[in-house]
Amino acid sequence: MTLDEKIGQMTLFTTDWGSTGPTIREGYQDDIRQGRCGALFNSHTTAFTRQLQEIAVKESRLHIPLIFGYDVIHGYKTIFPMPLAESCSWDLAAIENSASVAADEASAAGLHWTYAPMVDISREPRWGRVMEGAGEDTYLGSLIARARVRGFQGENFDHADKIIACIKHYAGYGAPIAGKDYNTVDMSERVFRDTYLPPYKAGVEAGAMSVMTSFNEYDGIPATANKFLLQTVLRNELGFKGFVVTDYTGINEMVNHGYARDLSHAGELAVNAGVDMDMQGAVFEQYLKNSVEGARVTEKTIDASVRRILEAKFALGLFKDPYRYCNAEREKTVIFSAANLEAARDMARKSIVLLKNEKSTLPLPKKMHSIALVGPLADAKSQMLGAWSGAGDGESCISVKEALTERAAKNGFKLNYVKGCEIEGDVTKGFTNAVMAARNSDVVIAVVGESKEMSGEASARSDLSLPGVQEQMIKELVATGTPVIVVLMNGRPLTIPWIAEHARAILEAWWLGTEAGPAIGDVLFGDYNPSAKLTMTFPRSMGQIPIYYNYKNTGRPYDPNSKWTSKYLDGPNAPLYPFGYGMSYSTFKYDSMQIARTEFSMKDSLLISVKVTNTSEKEGEEIVQLYVRDLVGSVTRPVKELKGFEKIKLPSGQQKIVNFKLTAKDLAFYTADMKFEAEPGKFWIMIGPDSEHLQKREVNLIK
Repeated sequence: MTLDEKIGQMTLFTTDWGSTGPTIREGYQDDIRQGRCGALFNSHTTAFTRQLQEIAVKESRLHIPLIFGYDVIHGYKTIFPMPLAESCSWDLAAIENSASVAADEASAAGLHWTYAPMVDISREPRWGRVMEGAGEDTYLGSLIARARVRGFQGENFDHADKIIACIKHYAGYGAPIAGKDYNTVDMSERVFRDTYLPPYKAGVEAGAMSVMTSFNEYDGIPATANKFLLQTVLRNELGFKGFVVTDYTGINEMVNHGYARDLSHAGELAVNAGVDMDMQGAVFEQYLKNSVEGARVTEKTIDASVRRILEAKFALGLFKDPYRYCNAEREKTVIFSAANLEAARDMARKSIVLLKNEKSTLPLPKKMHSIALVGPLADAKSQMLGAWSGAGDGESCISVKEALTERAAKNGFKLNYVKGCEIEGDVTKGFTNAVMAARNSDVVIAVVGESKEMSGEASARSDLSLPGVQEQMIKELVATGTPVIVVLMNGRPLTIPWIAEHARAILEAWWLGTEAGPAIGDVLFGDYNPSAKLTMTFPRSMGQIPIYYNYKNTGRPYDPNSKWTSKYLDGPNAPLYPFGYGMSYSTFKYDSMQIARTEFSMKDSLLISVKVTNTSEKEGEEIVQLYVRDLVGSVTRPVKELKGFEKIKLPSGQQKIVNFKLTAKDLAFYTADMKFEAEPGKFWIMIGPDSEHLQKREVNLIK
C-alpha cells in the first residue's frame, strides 16, 4: 500500500441524503476510486451500498472494500424506544434483543457498523443526549452497555446479520458543565474512574470493535488527542484491540479548543494519541502525508491504525465477499417483519413508567362511555420515533389516536379527540374545544411533552418544564373535574411538580418508536401491567439540577429542622421522583430481609435475601433493588450505590424469596492511593423497590 492508500483507509466521509434518497457527490466517488476513502456513513439500502462498494472493489487499485456506518441508535427502520426509555425496563435480555433486531435490519440494508451504544453516564437532564444513554447509574449503565454491544455484534459475523458496535463518547461526554452540549467537562481522575469509566470498560469487555472519541476535553486535553484516555486507559488498561474513530470533525475542533495551532497540527496530535479514523474532517486526507514526510508522525503509527481498520473488514468477511451485506431479498423480508414489530411493541410496553395512579384510575375499564384525547402529541406520528431515529419513517408509526380509535371501535366507547395546542408557542384558542371534550367525557388522556427536536445532539434546554402552553391547558382540563391522565413524551426528565400534584395518573412514555400508540394503549387499558422504573432522577425544580441518588453526604448532611445543613431555603432536597421509582397496577410488600452473617472476609461472599409478596389482585412484575453504603473509607463514599437487582413476576397473593450475593469486589472503589480495592469496615446493605424506600442491615467486612 502506498502512504496515500493507507491514509485513505483512515478517512471516513459521509454521503448525502436528498429528498429522493441517498446521493453522493462525484468528488467522493473519485475519492473511492483513488483509494482516498476507506469508509462511508449515511449510506444505506442494499442498492446504494452495492453501487458504492462496486466502485471500491472494481475501480480502485487495491480493491479494498468499504465499510458502511450509520447511526443505528434505537432501531433501523423498526424503531424501538429511545435508549433511556429502554433502560427503564431494567430488562437486559430485552435490551440486547432490541439491539439485535436493529442490527438484523441494518445489516439487511447494506450496513456494517453502527455508532452505538452511547454509554455515557449522565446526571445532567439539561443535556439533550441523555436520551441516548442508560441514565445516571454506573452499575446499571455498565450492564446495559454490555447487553447492547452483544446485541449489535452477536457471537460473530458468519451470517451477515450483525454489525460492528461503537462505544461512545469516550470519555466523560455525559458531564458537560451547565448541561450544554459540546461544553467543557471538569472531573477528577477518581470521579472518572469510579463513575464514568466502567460502562466503557464493560463495552470493551463485551467485545466492541470500535470506540468513538468525544468532543469534550478531559483534564485540559481534548479527548481526540488525549493519550491518557486513548493509550494509558483504553489500550493498556482495558486492552482494547479495535479501531478508534473521531466524532464528526472532532480533529478539526481542536483548533477551536486552543489545543492545536492549525489543522495539520491537530491531525498529528490525534493520530499520535491513538486515533485511527478521521470522521468527515478530511484532516488526515489533506495533511497526514506531509506530517509523515516531515517525521512528525511515523509510518509505523499509520500502519498500526490501518491494520486495525483492515482487521475489522476481515472480521466482517468483506474481503471474502464484499457484497455479503447487500442482499435485496433479505432487505425486503427482514425490515418491518411481524416478529420485529412485536418485539418493538413489547419493548415499548416494558419502557413505560407509571409515575402516579391516584384512586386506581388506571387501568381504564374496557367498557367506557367516552374518552377525551387531547394534546399536541396524541396524533403526532413523526414525533413518536424520537430523536436519533435515523432511517425511521414517521408514517410507519402508530399514533396514540390511531391506537385508541381502534380500541374505541372494538370496545364501544366514544373517542373525543382535540389537539388543544401545539408543542411550542403561546396560542390557546384550542383550549375551548379541549375543555368541552373533557366535560363531555368520563376521563381525559392528555398526551404532552417535548418535540423530538428538543432532545438529542445540540439540544440542551435551560428550562425543563413542559414547553409552550401545554401545562396551562392541563390546568384548565383539571379544573373541569374530569379525571386527567397525563401521558408524557419526552427525551429527558422534566420538572412537572404541578402536574404531579393534580393529575389523577401519569405515564412516562418517553419516545417509544414505531409501536408507541399500541404500547401506550396496552398499558392504559391493562393489557400490560407496567413494571418500568426510572433510571434518571426527576427534579422538582431547575435549581436542584444536577440531582442524582448516589450523592456524597457532606459534613453537614440534610436536616429539615436545622438551617445550618446542606439544603435549600425555598424548596425540599428530595426529588420529585427518585432513581429506581416506578409503580405497577400490582402492589408489593417487602419484609424479612436477611443477611447470612454480620461479618465476612475479603475472600468470602455475603448472601442477602428479602421476601417480596404481591399484595394485590393482579399478577405483576417488580424490580427488587440492592444498594450498599460504605460507612467509612479512605476517601468519602456515596450515600448509596446500586449493586444488584432482580426482576420478578408474582401472581396475586404469591411471594418469593429474592436472593443476592455480594463479594469484596462489589464493594471496591478507587482508594486514597488510587488502587481499585475494597477496604475493611462497616457497610449498610439496603433492599427496596427504589432508591429511597429501603430496608437496611449493617455488616462488617474484614481482611
